[in-house]
Amino acid sequence: MTRKIELTVNGAKHSREVEDRTLLVDLLRDQLGLTGTHVGCDTSQCGCCTVHVDGRAVKSCTMLAVQASGAEVMTIEGLAVNGKLHPVQQAFTDCHALQCGFCTPGMIMAVAALLKDNPQPSDDEIYHGLEGNLCRCTGYINIVKAVKAAAGTGKV
Repeated sequence: MTRKIELTVNGAKHSREVEDRTLLVDLLRDQLGLTGTHVGCDTSQCGCCTVHVDGRAVKSCTMLAVQASGAEVMTIEGLAVNGKLHPVQQAFTDCHALQCGFCTPGMIMAVAALLKDNPQPSDDEIYHGLEGNLCRCTGYINIVKAVKAAAGTGKV
C-alpha cells in the first residue's frame, strides 16, 4: 500500500508517494538523492543514518517515511548555510575528527543535536551523547575534541 506524504527536507518542501514500509533513510537517499545520510547497520546500532526530525536526532534507518510526514527533516547536506560549514562540521575538520568518514555525517548530526540541547557538555555528557553512534576508526579522541571545540564557539 502506498501513501502520499509531505515533508520539508533541508528547507525544501517535498511530496511523495511511498510504500508504508519505506524507511526514511531510503526516501532521503533513493528518492531525494541526499546520499550524505549513510546506511551502516539497518538496526539502529551504528548511528550513521542520524538526521534531525523536528529538531531531534533520530536514526532514519528505523523510522518509516510515513512517520516523518508533516515534519521538518535536516540532513548533513542541510547543515551548512550559504556554503559556510556549521560549527560542528568545522570543528570536525579542524580537529581531524574523522578517518574513513563513513560515520561522520551521523556523528556530526548527533553532536549538533547534543550541543543544541546542552551547549557546554561535560566529558561524561559528551560520551553519553555519542553512545548511539559508532566509529570503527578513530578511537573517539579527536571526535570528543571536536565536540569541545564546537561547544567553545558559542555558535551552535
